[in-house]
Amino acid sequence: MPDIEICTTGRAGRITLTRPKALNALTYEMCMAIDTALRNWREDDGVDLVIMDAEGDKAFCAGGDIAELYETGIKGDYDFGRKFWRDEYRLNAMIFEYPKPVISFIQGFTMGGGVGIGCHGSHRVVGESSKIALPECSIGLVPDVGSTLMLALAPGRLGEYLGTTGYRMGPGDAIFAGFADHFIPIAEWSDLIEMLEASGNAELIKTHAKTPPKSELKDQQPEIDSYFAGESLGDILNTLSHSEQETPAEILRLMGRNSPLSMACIVEMLHRLRGPSLTQRKALELEYRFTYRAMEHGDFLEGIRAQIIDKDRSPRWQYSDQSVPAVAVSKMLQPLGQNMLTFEET
Repeated sequence: MPDIEICTTGRAGRITLTRPKALNALTYEMCMAIDTALRNWREDDGVDLVIMDAEGDKAFCAGGDIAELYETGIKGDYDFGRKFWRDEYRLNAMIFEYPKPVISFIQGFTMGGGVGIGCHGSHRVVGESSKIALPECSIGLVPDVGSTLMLALAPGRLGEYLGTTGYRMGPGDAIFAGFADHFIPIAEWSDLIEMLEASGNAELIKTHAKTPPKSELKDQQPEIDSYFAGESLGDILNTLSHSEQETPAEILRLMGRNSPLSMACIVEMLHRLRGPSLTQRKALELEYRFTYRAMEHGDFLEGIRAQIIDKDRSPRWQYSDQSVPAVAVSKMLQPLGQNMLTFEET
């Protein structure tokens, strides 16, 4: 298919996203092509590892292709979106649980669905241009595709900060926050991929890794923890608004662009997920509760209208005063019963 190249080379299964002009945004068909390839290679003794990369300098994958989600949603057809998210989340779980090494080379912008395919493998490589972000609240969604697992596991309260602001992590930040493993200069990627294909030896990643750039987040974490320690979005906003420091004003500006309902839900989701029983499947199942309802009851369609369709950047959010009732959060996150996200047994 024209948007993605899938083949085997030497000892490696190769998946390359080939939509650079669209920042390699994922379509449903691309997700399903990756799903099929991974299923086939799982049982193939000739494939020792899987390599994921993407064409172009600007982005590994800037997210899911949301045009069709919007077109169906505004007509009152929510089933396409629910199917898209359900099957995408199952793919995310498969990558996370894959029995063979999955090596991703993540350059440029990696957001949304790009995090879902690029940041769940066993060897996640970033380079100088890498910028990983979760800006879903700006379109009325929540960070999803399994990213809530990493947000819940991130040091301190970085999860709440990253999830509600859409802060762009550089390579050092991504490694510190748990979204990447190794820093390797991009100029070395091509030769390294050839060696991986020839040898099938994923340990080559570790031997080629370099010291990552400094993490700004690491330095900022104590301050961020103090602002985001509250139990709810309201608590966090109250702390930020009463601070006399300069940093909170910038944080409030970033949060001011986003859906209050989405931000309130991601804060609650992270609080629910943290603990010894956290699993990737548990994170995805909770995310699906929100996205299943996102078009019908959330701000998703309005967020897409304002950011992508009309581009007026003036979304008419629910709870625009940023005062989100606890019952509204509970409704978005309540169990789905027979519609709950399920996974194949592996």
